[in-house]
Amino acid sequence: MSKPVKDMITRELQSHFADLDSVVVVNPIALTATENNQLRRALKAKNITMELVKNSLASRALADTALAKVGELLHGPSALVIGGDSPVEVARELSAWTRKLTKLEIRGAVVEGQVMDARGVDVLSKLPNRVELQGQLVTLFNSPGARLASCIAAPGARIAGCIKALVEKLEKTGSAEAA
Repeated sequence: MSKPVKDMITRELQSHFADLDSVVVVNPIALTATENNQLRRALKAKNITMELVKNSLASRALADTALAKVGELLHGPSALVIGGDSPVEVARELSAWTRKLTKLEIRGAVVEGQVMDARGVDVLSKLPNRVELQGQLVTLFNSPGARLASCIAAPGARIAGCIKALVEKLEKTGSAEAA
């Protein structure tokens, strides 16, 4: 490959990955064409892309980005997987596919500058994603207020229940006297 072509590919990779802070590295080379197409189609449905890269060009292109440490994971045939709502989504999807396609190998990931091995990606896939965490936080923030509201409303509800029982009792005794 000539130097101008390498430079052009490097610039393309830099522009494509410049704003990212996380990527998962996989080895999809042992997959058949059909398996590869199924995987890519499923990933695309979730806004995740898998890009096969030349290791030396990817290392050179990502050297000055948040993904600079991805070079540690690039050995042998490699594909960079990006997209989704968060790195957790990508890890979940790839972990699910490694159970379906045993030939698919997850090498690791770089998440916010931290390098993880394949085991780390598996752990990442089991963590809650951003939306789930936000839901958990909202529940935690609302919990004390909900408890306080129920404590404030409880005495009134108790009095209302007593009055209702008394009214029902008086209605029964009043209808019995009328008969």
